Amino acid sequence: MRLILYSKPGCHLCEGLQEKLQKVRNFCFELEVRDINTREDWFLAYQYEVPVLCLLSYRIPEDKKGETVEERLPRLSPRASVQQLEQMLSKYLSM
Repeated sequence: MRLILYSKPGCHLCEGLQEKLQKVRNFCFELEVRDINTREDWFLAYQYEVPVLCLLSYRIPEDKKGETVEERLPRLSPRASVQQLEQMLSKYLSM
């Protein structure tokens, strides 16, 4: 599984979520951190909403051409614990 964290430098909420994600031990996933300042489309989409956490899924439709789909995960409270983050992730990573 692969998670994408849209963030921006100097965002304490982004840094806090990234630290919590690095402490998650009950799930195996790859974390990609994307700086929204590096692409205009990311900036326009997320400038007022970071941090944004997405699950990258691979889907194979009937035509057999694989495609990736980003599923936006629910926003957690900045006060959420690592355990609460793991509970939320369990709903999505175990699918």
